[in-house]
Amino acid sequence: MSKQNHDSDVAFISALAELLRENDLTELEVMREYGEDDSLNVRVSRQTQVVAAAAPVAVAAPAAAPVAAAPAAAPAAAPAASEDDPASHPGAVTSPMVGTVYLAPEPGAPAFAAVGQTVSEGDTLLIVEAMKTMNHIPAPKSGTVKRILVGDGDTVEYGAPLAIIE
Repeated sequence: MSKQNHDSDVAFISALAELLRENDLTELEVMREYGEDDSLNVRVSRQTQVVAAAAPVAVAAPAAAPVAAAPAAAPAAAPAASEDDPASHPGAVTSPMVGTVYLAPEPGAPAFAAVGQTVSEGDTLLIVEAMKTMNHIPAPKSGTVKRILVGDGDTVEYGAPLAIIE
């Protein structure tokens, strides 16, 4: 009987993956119950390219189209746009999930991190709440917090830049 459940589980997961693709979703979570003590929890997610979202931002080409001599200026504008993009910064800390950001452990408490503060690898920078779960986002490396790119209570997407540590 477990073989039959296994085969149907594989088909079920494949169907979920297809739903993810067809509906352009990034994550899907389902719990399937077979009986009192038998269930299947499935979380299907796919990584989206944040860079692909940043590529359309380099809209310098349409501005250069009316003038034939302007293409020399367009390449100079494109690197400036990528330098201003916090997601492309080497010290960017990105969100591992979709959720709501909290900068402090509770309302009225001091923030986990502030601009100019030195943090060690593993220190909590902020919290992203997803599905009623508080997920502490640690500093990926030691350094100084240069920018905090989100506000308390902001909603973030997967891969969104949260802070910059140098």
